[in-house]
Amino acid sequence: MFYLLFLSIIILMISNIFILLSFIISKKSIMDREKCSPFECGFDPMNLPRIPFSLHFFLITVIFLIFDIEIALILPMIISFKSVNFIIWWKISSFFIIMLLIGLYHEWNQNMLNWTI
Repeated sequence: MFYLLFLSIIILMISNIFILLSFIISKKSIMDREKCSPFECGFDPMNLPRIPFSLHFFLITVIFLIFDIEIALILPMIISFKSVNFIIWWKISSFFIIMLLIGLYHEWNQNMLNWTI
């Protein structure tokens, strides 16, 4: 009994020593203002917070989200093809794809797909 208690205390001490050593070794030695500041969206956080950013960047993000959600909605349609009525499935799928094509045409017509800034 005493042997198990002694062994558990030794294991606890060794693990605490390893935790302390890893904390000391991984500690960053240089902490300056730029390293502590967050990096977000490619903007310099040291500038004024009210500086305007490119609307093109925002539009590219929205287009990416739309097409990302599109894939998440099309995949269950493909999986559910065998388990639902074909005519209902065809109507829903056609409506969804037509809406996406209308959105793509609108983006193309508004020159949102030009990747130059």
